[in-house]
Amino acid sequence: MRVLLQRVSRASVTVEGDVISEIGRGLLLFVGVTGTDTDGDAAYLGEKIINLRIFEDTVGAMNRSAMDLHGSGEDVGLLVVSQFTLYADTRKGRRPSFIAAAPPAVAAPLVTAFASKLRDRGLPVAEGRFGAEMAVELVNDGPVTIWLDTAERRPT
Repeated sequence: MRVLLQRVSRASVTVEGDVISEIGRGLLLFVGVTGTDTDGDAAYLGEKIINLRIFEDTVGAMNRSAMDLHGSGEDVGLLVVSQFTLYADTRKGRRPSFIAAAPPAVAAPLVTAFASKLRDRGLPVAEGRFGAEMAVELVNDGPVTIWLDTAERRPT
């Protein structure tokens, strides 16, 4: 499972001209799923992301996580957007291959499970629409953009 995380001051998803989801300050999470991913991968990434210290404290150092902000009553939102193109293979030719991306029947439940695991921790979670043509608008804060991939994680 892969997540491209962007710290944002605001983000929204529009489908067919209608804004279906939006957040203010928080994290935009583009989520890609491959065929070998499990609920365990979704849980691991969810915990990792909400505890990453990527928000600034009062002296400007990145010492606070989304959970820290939420726990102190500050507004922080998470926006989960499925994105199979995170599994693009561009090593050959000019047309990306998406063979490593999980089929919708596998990917959709895992993206939903990922969002649910975030929600279960009490954080406000907005979502895109799986399989839809989405327009994602964001203001990257920092900019802070981080790549996470469960294939690269170290054993605990």
